[in-house]
Amino acid sequence: MAHTRRVIPFTQLGRGDLGRVGGKNASLGELTVQLASAGVIVPPGFATTADAYGELLDRHGLRTRIEEQLDRFRDGAPLEDVGAGIRSLIMDEPLPEELVYEVTAAYESLGRELGRPGPEVAVRSSATAEDLPEASFAGQQETYLNVRGAERLLEAVHRCFGSLYTDRAIDYRERMGFDHMGVALSVGVQAMVRSDLAGAGVMFTLDPDSGFPEVVVISAAWGLGETVVSGQTDPDEYTVFKPSLKDPALNPVIGIRVGAKRRKAVYAQSGLTDTVDTTAEERGRRVLTDAEARQLAAWAVAVEEHYGCPMDLEWAKDGVTGELAIVQARPETVQSRRRSTTLRRCRLTGMPGEPLTEGIAVGEAIGAGPVCRLDTPVDLDRFPTGAVLVTSITDPDWEPIMKRAAAIVTDHGGRTSHAAIVSRELGVPAVVGTGNATEMLRDGRPVTVSCTEGSRGRVYAGLLPYTETETDLAELPATRTRVMLNLADPSAAFRWWRLPADGVGLARLEFIVAHQIRVHPMALLHPDRLDAADRCAVDQLTEGYLDRTGYFTDRLAYGIARIAASRWPDPVIVRTSDFKTNEYAKLLGGRPFEPVEANPMIGWRGASRYYSDGYREGFALECRALRRVRDEMGLTNVIVMIPFCRTLHEADKVLNVMADEGLRRGENGLKVYVMAEIPANVLLAQDFAERFDGFSIGSNDLTQLTLGVDRDSEALADVFDENDPAVTALIRILVPRAQAVGRPVGLCGQRPSDDPAFAAFLVGVGIDSVSVAPDSFPAVKQHVCAGEERRYGEGRSAPARPRPARADEGPSARQ
Repeated sequence: MAHTRRVIPFTQLGRGDLGRVGGKNASLGELTVQLASAGVIVPPGFATTADAYGELLDRHGLRTRIEEQLDRFRDGAPLEDVGAGIRSLIMDEPLPEELVYEVTAAYESLGRELGRPGPEVAVRSSATAEDLPEASFAGQQETYLNVRGAERLLEAVHRCFGSLYTDRAIDYRERMGFDHMGVALSVGVQAMVRSDLAGAGVMFTLDPDSGFPEVVVISAAWGLGETVVSGQTDPDEYTVFKPSLKDPALNPVIGIRVGAKRRKAVYAQSGLTDTVDTTAEERGRRVLTDAEARQLAAWAVAVEEHYGCPMDLEWAKDGVTGELAIVQARPETVQSRRRSTTLRRCRLTGMPGEPLTEGIAVGEAIGAGPVCRLDTPVDLDRFPTGAVLVTSITDPDWEPIMKRAAAIVTDHGGRTSHAAIVSRELGVPAVVGTGNATEMLRDGRPVTVSCTEGSRGRVYAGLLPYTETETDLAELPATRTRVMLNLADPSAAFRWWRLPADGVGLARLEFIVAHQIRVHPMALLHPDRLDAADRCAVDQLTEGYLDRTGYFTDRLAYGIARIAASRWPDPVIVRTSDFKTNEYAKLLGGRPFEPVEANPMIGWRGASRYYSDGYREGFALECRALRRVRDEMGLTNVIVMIPFCRTLHEADKVLNVMADEGLRRGENGLKVYVMAEIPANVLLAQDFAERFDGFSIGSNDLTQLTLGVDRDSEALADVFDENDPAVTALIRILVPRAQAVGRPVGLCGQRPSDDPAFAAFLVGVGIDSVSVAPDSFPAVKQHVCAGEERRYGEGRSAPARPRPARADEGPSARQ
């Protein structure tokens, strides 16, 4: 008879041992043995085996008694009664003496390895069917942290065995079609990382909401990691760009959001762990440095490459040694199963009004129904299918209710909280971390939950109409005319990565400044010119920054970088700020720095601001952010575009200012484009082409200035027409003149989306690219294809013009 192995060290385990020790422990063994050469640190430990669990079930007919309880469940007995009955049966059966001996011996051996007897350990359940590519059992069974001493360890192991039959685990296996008796339970025992004195969290090797594969997204909070997973705290979030990880001279951290982090889990003085409030200083401080985020991301990429699939990992930082460690790794099971060629899009069709509450959007969908506000998950019968679940936080006990919900809204949690992870798997839209949903949403009130408006999810009153469409991107035609995207909101950039676009034809800085920075740059440079109220508001907004201008450049750089990363390595044309004076004045602290103009539309805007005494310092901050994105983060696919450049002399002045600020045309592959929105840009196209590398037609302003029509005038709306012969004549002049000297011409605007004939006209004049809103991309791609077929014939066999080099090509490439 073969010897039964009841306990195996991680150093003797690997991926092939899933049937013996479950996915979690097999993965810890794989990381320990195979990833050490990549520098990945995994705390040591051991695992009990499925055989050991089987021995327990074979004692005194326990297996048969469990099967009898499961038969009761299939016959209609309440889930909670069946679950409680099975757990009692398991806990009443003593652990076999052989298992007690081997666990105790392995624990003592671990203490000797760590150099201290009776070490604190994490005790985690690992089901033999968990962490499969097609399903995740994460959170279905129990975990116990800060377990000290053999007696408490054995008790925790026993409780882990019982947790294979928690109500949530039974429900999950039923839903996923797993045979209950075919799943065994292994227990992992791992040396604790003293993250109670530092921080911990989770990370994904793709963006967990959109599936964008070129980033690692890290969540981090103070203390033990359970507050992040459970959603008890709003963690920091760090976005790391994978391609820039390859160059040690670059900083690949392209996004940082500092969360509130109001709670943390720490060691308890008696018992296992306590959750306590963080200090004000901890709430405002980052958990990770850029170097630490880079280290974790590099490990995550190494693990992903080893496993050959996207991964979901947990990490911890030791507050005594400062050392980082990976404590769990499993395949990501939601985005990796989506069809990458299908774009699903939901959109509200009416004006929703002001939201009742808002938070972090999870999923890209809309759900609607009556509010059902619950404090605990025991009220399953009170929750009607199709209602909107509103609660403070969720844990795995909520899952039977969550699968019946039309949408989920929570007070607490981040993008990697339990509510977020499960809602993605269920395909249910969720808004997490609202802070006040349980106060603002009245029980029974009909609401619509929208997660289609960028990173912020919103809850609106009433059952609002919306549309849902699916586009098979594989069926979109190829075109020789490049079709690019207009993007403004960085938080929504990743959601469009599946579109087969040729880059970004227009990224507008105004959205980032207005919505994510919210303060006039000159107000940061000259706070002495602000009144007391504005000074106080600026101080609050820039809290934590000794140099207030760092607040502006950080947020602007992170916004630009996120858009640029979403289309890497294709070109991303970033237009410098083009607010009018009345719009700039509305920013916090803006009034003292902006004149009152009779007609701001043709006043002090665009290029004229950049070299003037009134704004040159503010433009320098924009240049600093752009230089950081290109030179420090490595996103050299960013092309800078100057708007509303009236004269050649003005062009020279702006280019000189940019060079003074470290953005010299041609260096590190930098290209500078100009907007063609003034008739002078067309009439002197070849002269402007000597100064700029390309043109982008701004059809709204070109029409306004050609026809002498205020584009905002309702009285003249019927006169304003981009298809007017005077406007199209200027386009016919510009395109060949620019192309004759090797300068590409694009157009960014709504007209090609609304008017197939205008798209055909642009193709007919030989334009190089059109740039449109992402929603319009599929339709415009079809319009352009039809125009090309009319111009070139069915085969569209005319030779394609050379496209601009991508950022990963040529001698200037950094990667």
